[in-house]
Amino acid sequence: MAIYQREVRVGAPLDEVWAFHSRIDGLEALTPDWMNLRVEGVRGPDGSARDDGVLETGTTVRMSMRPFGVGPRQRWTSRITRRDEGDGTAVFEDVMEDGPFPEWHHSHSFYAVADDETLVRDRVEYELPVVGDLLGPLGWIGFEPMFRNRHRRTKRILEGDGARSKSGDRSRTDHQRSE
Repeated sequence: MAIYQREVRVGAPLDEVWAFHSRIDGLEALTPDWMNLRVEGVRGPDGSARDDGVLETGTTVRMSMRPFGVGPRQRWTSRITRRDEGDGTAVFEDVMEDGPFPEWHHSHSFYAVADDETLVRDRVEYELPVVGDLLGPLGWIGFEPMFRNRHRRTKRILEGDGARSKSGDRSRTDHQRSE
């Protein structure tokens, strides 16, 4: 599988960054407008509708997207497979159970860098439809603008007007296959 990774430093404490990202509201706020995201349902681990939007282990999110308003809506169902908080770290992971990619595993990791700064790292292991790993590294072409936009929004929302010029973000695409 191909791997895409991008990280950003956010001038906000870990607990605030974590609280924002680990809720469905965070997903909606960070998804670029051009994706035309529609959250169609959130179900908790017990299968009941989830109104509080907390993305705990076992939660399933049904959504659809219509990038750039072109073509039919693409359906996507993700399940949260992990949610952990530790000393200065937090992570949640989701897998696509149904949608446009044959394989999709997204890790959202958060690290306290200082009392008021958090490193946010997105790592996606994926396989593109139809062509499998052959063109996997080309996923970067679509992922880079989306994740760059998400990270800019993260900084704008969580740092407000006091955004630090020293905080930056960077991406890395590893053209590797998992064994």
